[in-house]
Order: sequence, then structure tokens, then C-alpha cells
Amino acid sequence: MKYLQKLGKSLMLPVAVLPAAALLMGIGYWIDPNGWGANNQIAAFLIKAGGALVDNLPYLFAIGVAVGMAKEQDGAAALSGLVAFLVVTTLLSTSVVVMLKGIKPEGDLDAVGVFARDNMDAKLAFDAIKNAFTGIISGLVAAGCYNKFSRTKLPDALSFFSGKRCVAIITSVAMLGVSIILFFIWPVIYSGLVGLGMAIKDMGAIGAGIYAFFNRLLIPTGLHHALNQVFWQNLAGINDIGNFWSPTEELLAAGGVIGNYRVGMYQAGFFPVMMFGLPAAALAMYHTAKSDKKKIAYGLLLAGAVSSFFTGVTEPLEFAFMFLAPGLYLVHAILTGIVVAVTAMFGWTAGFGFSAGFVDFFLSSRLPMAHQPYMLLVEGVVVAVIYYVIFRTAIVAFNLKTPGREDEDLDAEMAAVLANDDFTQVASIVLEGLGGKDNVTSLDNCITRLRLEVKDYTLVDEKKIKSAGVAGVMRPSKTAVQVIIGTKVQFVADEMKKML
Repeated sequence: MKYLQKLGKSLMLPVAVLPAAALLMGIGYWIDPNGWGANNQIAAFLIKAGGALVDNLPYLFAIGVAVGMAKEQDGAAALSGLVAFLVVTTLLSTSVVVMLKGIKPEGDLDAVGVFARDNMDAKLAFDAIKNAFTGIISGLVAAGCYNKFSRTKLPDALSFFSGKRCVAIITSVAMLGVSIILFFIWPVIYSGLVGLGMAIKDMGAIGAGIYAFFNRLLIPTGLHHALNQVFWQNLAGINDIGNFWSPTEELLAAGGVIGNYRVGMYQAGFFPVMMFGLPAAALAMYHTAKSDKKKIAYGLLLAGAVSSFFTGVTEPLEFAFMFLAPGLYLVHAILTGIVVAVTAMFGWTAGFGFSAGFVDFFLSSRLPMAHQPYMLLVEGVVVAVIYYVIFRTAIVAFNLKTPGREDEDLDAEMAAVLANDDFTQVASIVLEGLGGKDNVTSLDNCITRLRLEVKDYTLVDEKKIKSAGVAGVMRPSKTAVQVIIGTKVQFVADEMKKML
């Protein structure tokens, strides 16, 4: 949990830039809902401006995670994160995979049949390799390499590559191994999810709910696209999005219902969740944030809620608590599945071309395949209440570390008051109290604390550390030490890094 929460914290920086980008795309899509910028220059400008960030989220994750998980938030870690992502996504791009498999396609490379019949989903799988999961894995590998090799000393002949300069090189080599593993398992996982979609497509409303549950659960891996191919596109003959916006004569004559399938049933249930449920969850997280952190939480959560409601882009909100409180994200996935199943049972439908936000709801609600779409708004109010109550209850009952409730948040009275601003002296005293530099294996800091790992916990002298004027010392485990400095912690950390 501690590792996941640190990962969640690392994702906050890239996630924070998404809401504004999502709103730009939503406004552009609203201006030109059919051409997506092809028919309007202003729409094209807004959509492309927002897409510059939203479409490249995996790159942001690779860099953000590498910096956040590294012992020192150094540019070398960021560069290594980018290098890692470029290596794996280049080696596993569809064109390279075709060469690695030794396949000589006779026709168009874009045809699914370019691969052997027993691996026909591989192209779709590797087309989706640039995803958040790959970005996060790249960042973690890069951070691990930085933490282990950033102080490596090489022989004199190779001394130019010593220390931080060797991190990106080692990271690229490590990603070769990661790429080999993904080369074999990625299409298997992808094909398995496609098979799951095929198995549940004839289960009616229950199948729609199962699909929606896995759709949310797989968001961080990017593998939700495998299921989307089955239900939203035409991989299995469903083509729910295409049928909604351009129905056949047969569907029009049948009122959009054929057997246990109603056009839009795999889309409609997402509207109550994205327009009402997640914004209500954001409100619950804001209300449960610590009083001195509400303003910080407010900015992130409000922007994410507006993005979710208006455009249906949920990543800013979901990644805000996905790793900080993974159990809560599982609850969100379950609730989404239930809402989509219930919506499908009642037959209320609306559709989307971009995502299930207000823009698409407004544009699709008058189309022939829309069925009682106003009921989605009524359902949305109920969903909002359910989300708020469940999220608020769970956060308080289990002390979940949602935005504004992280461990490093301190009450105002705990802020340290240093006797003077001689940060070198403070760092020297603290380091001596930790047992000297040879006893310190890692150093990091948050907003108010030094976070350290030590070799021998018996050498730590808390009384000596407190003599530096710090507010307190915490010992979460035998090897972990947290020194509460206050808002001047960065200056102390910088001096201590020099000493180490």
C-alpha cells in the first residue's frame, strides 16, 4: 500500500494537467461534432491543443512516475523514463512486431489478417501498446535503475558514463527484457479479453454490466480497448457506437431492438457514472480532505469533476485515487458495472462518439436510436447520491488516502520552527543523529518531512535529531525514519544531499 500510494502521488503532477486539456477537446468537439475539426478551424485548434496532452498521457506518466519514484527528483530520472517508454513502444509497435515474427503480409498492413490465424488479435493488441500501463511500467523501471545506479562509479576509461549518465543507458537495456516479456504475454492477455467479450456478448443486460466492470478495472492497463473492440466496434458484429449513430434500415424498423440487444446498451450506462457518479465521488473526497489541504484538493477534484461531467474524460479523477486508494477504485468499477446493467435492463439509451459526457449526451439524445434518454439524468441523480454516500463512508471508515488525506499531510501545529535558518547546521545535526552518512541508504522529502531509509535502526538517536529544532521524528518501520521539518524541508534536504 505504501508503494502504491507513493505511485499515486507521483501521478498527481501529470494528472493535474489533464482537466484543462479535456475541456478544450470537449468544447472543440461540441463546435464540430461530426468532423472533429475538419469543418471548423476553431474546433480543430481546440481539439488538437487538448489532444496534445490527453493523447500523449502515457508519455507524461512515464516521466512523472520516473521522477516521483526516484530517490532524488532528478532530471536524469525523467530522461530515463522517456527512454524506457520509447524503447518498449518502438520494439512492440505493429510494424516492428511483424518483422520480429517473420511474417510477410501479402496485402495491407492494416488488415487484421496480417498475422497468423492463431494470433489474429495481435495487431490490435500491439496497436494499443502506447497506454498508461506501459507508461507507468516504464517510469517504475527507470526509477528503479536511477535508485540503484545513479551513484555507480565506472573504470577510468568509462568514467564519463559514471553516475547519473549511465542511468538512461541501463534503463534502455532493462526495457529490452520488459519488451521481450510483453512480446509474448501482451497478445495473449489481449486475446483473452477479446474472448471474454465474445463470451458475455449474448448475456444481455448482465453481460453489459460485466463488460462495464472490466472496462473500468482495466483503465490503468489500457487493455480495456480489447473489450471495447468487441462491444463498441465491429470485431464481433455488435458495433454499438456505429449502429447508434448510423443505424441500418433493419435496426430502424425494429426500433433499435433485436433479440436481447438494444442499440446503445453498451454506452448509455456510462453517462450516469461520468456525468453524476464521479463528480459526486469528487465531492465526497473534497469533504473528507484534511482542513488545511482542502484548497489543494479542491483545485484538482473540481477540475476533474468538470472534465468528467462535461466531456466524459475521467482519467483526471480516476488516477487521482486509483493508486492512493485501490480498494476504492475497485468499488468504482463495481458500481459502474451495476449502473450499466440496470440502465440496459430498463432500455434507456444515449450514445457517444467521444465519451459519455454532457456534450455527447446533448448531441445524441435526439437521434433515432436514443430511447428515453432523459431517464439517464434521473438515474444520474440517484447514482450521484449512491456514489457520494459510499465514497464518503469508505474514506472515513477505512482512513483511505484520497487527495488531501495523504500521510505526509500535517496539522498546522506540527510544523517545525527552526531556531535559525542555518540549514547546513540543521542537516549536519540530523545526519549525525541518523548514525552518520554511512547509515543512510536513501533520502527523499515531501512537503514537510525528510523521508529516509537507514541500515541499522539502533544507531538512530532521536534526541540528537530533535536537538536541531525539528518538530518530531517518526519510525514507521525498522529501516524507515521520517524527520518532521516543516515548510523549510527542501532546504534541509538539499544540504543533506550534499553531505551524502
